[in-house]
Amino acid sequence: QVQLVESGGGLVQPGGSLRLSCAASGSIFSINSMGWYRQVLGKQRDLVATITSGGSANYADSVKGRFTISRDNAKNTVYLQMNSLKPEDTAVYFCNGDVRTRAYIYSSYVYWGQGTQVTVSS
Repeated sequence: QVQLVESGGGLVQPGGSLRLSCAASGSIFSINSMGWYRQVLGKQRDLVATITSGGSANYADSVKGRFTISRDNAKNTVYLQMNSLKPEDTAVYFCNGDVRTRAYIYSSYVYWGQGTQVTVSS
């Protein structure tokens, strides 16, 4: 099986920075796209950013110019550098990965992490 584990969340003041990490482990053959999403209690889970295995990134308009997604394919890890944080960025942040496992290399499945809380408050 495959596990994704996020880390790096916490409490930060407005204008501050945080860096989230998400490491995938298990019986991984390859990972196509990876991404970050966020969810506020009682609301839907929204896209923050995605990145392909080749490094092409896509961002939600609300985070463009402030957040940067990157990945280390050798480590099966995706990162989210968050700068100029605002109170409205407060949410649980989830990562996902479109994974081909060694058992089923001709198909892929999207796995999710358990989430990490980011709170932006003074």
